[in-house]
Amino acid sequence: MCATRRTGREVVVATPDSGNRSQLSGRTFTAVDLVATALFGFEGAAAAAQTDLDILGILVVGFIVGLGGGILRDVLLGFLPPASLRSSSRVVAALTGATVAFVLVGLADAVPATALALCDAAALAFVAIAGAEKAFGMGCSIVVTTVIGGISATGGGIIRDVLLGRTPYVLSQSVYGTAALAGALVVAVTLTYLGRPAVALWSGFVATFGLRTLAVLLDWQVPHLT
Repeated sequence: MCATRRTGREVVVATPDSGNRSQLSGRTFTAVDLVATALFGFEGAAAAAQTDLDILGILVVGFIVGLGGGILRDVLLGFLPPASLRSSSRVVAALTGATVAFVLVGLADAVPATALALCDAAALAFVAIAGAEKAFGMGCSIVVTTVIGGISATGGGIIRDVLLGRTPYVLSQSVYGTAALAGALVVAVTLTYLGRPAVALWSGFVATFGLRTLAVLLDWQVPHLT
């Protein structure tokens, strides 16, 4: 499903078709990953601030949520230790997002629900893109790339909801995991058949962010059996 070889701290795709695999540049991927980490850190801390957690608890939740999706992605791909633990940039991004949320909540008493939903949708989209792109670059098939992107994108939200004692969105009727999978699938298909990393990035973002935002605004629900 996925095949790689390692050279020092870098991962090199070792598949027969690796020469045909177009990926985002290292800087672009890192930028996407950092933005996603900061957004989830912000969203996690903002959600925690609406509970009775103290300052430390709010920052810890934001920190863990910010890093959770990326760590889960790297563990599933066998990329150990995870990128979040090999450099300080993602740690700083998560803490920065959490701190900004804490300050804003202190000034405005609460982050508006619409702003929180948009932040969560953007974070979901960026993590789905990063997860799918990394899986694709390591030689994974379209199906596996899509699954990795979806799992890594929803990981942070699941951690947030578990820590806050809520039923995870991805396990409820909300269009959450579906939106993440849609974006990851768009990235996988675009990279496979078009070989256009920039197109894959923005089309994947539009798919996930757009679907999740519309679901929130229009109260779309995933059908259930009962």
